[in-house]
Amino acid sequence: MKRNIIILSACLAVLFIAGNCFAQSPGAIKRYIAKTNARYFGLFSKKDLSIVNLYTDDGCLMPPNAPAIRGKAALTKDFKDTYDAGHIRGVKFTTQNIYGEGNSYITEEGTWQVFDSSGKPIDSGKYLKLWKKTAAGWKIFRDVFNSDGRGKS
Repeated sequence: MKRNIIILSACLAVLFIAGNCFAQSPGAIKRYIAKTNARYFGLFSKKDLSIVNLYTDDGCLMPPNAPAIRGKAALTKDFKDTYDAGHIRGVKFTTQNIYGEGNSYITEEGTWQVFDSSGKPIDSGKYLKLWKKTAAGWKIFRDVFNSDGRGKS
């Protein structure tokens, strides 16, 4: 019996140490998010619908004054509609803070801007993104934003 307790304790210690080794540092996660955000900007500027692959399969975009957009099919339709409308030609996110331990979820806080086809800013605001760790890396799980009202006439 005593031997079983020692073996169990040793196994738990190994699992604890291994779990901590696989957790990423906040700095590494912040760099990953910056790289993914840069990819987002490039895909958006090209009107590339593969932008939805930056979201989890059950990802959710929560824009102001509109219902939530849930899942890749709905996200694809929303991005297509945005691209087709032609009002917005570029986006930029500026990460201000990252919160969390990096085991399963991380929250990104920042500001955003959208630009017209000439590169002129047409609106700006703030956002929170909840990132989820998946087998394919960190993906956007929840994305909520609102405007500071600067783009309204």
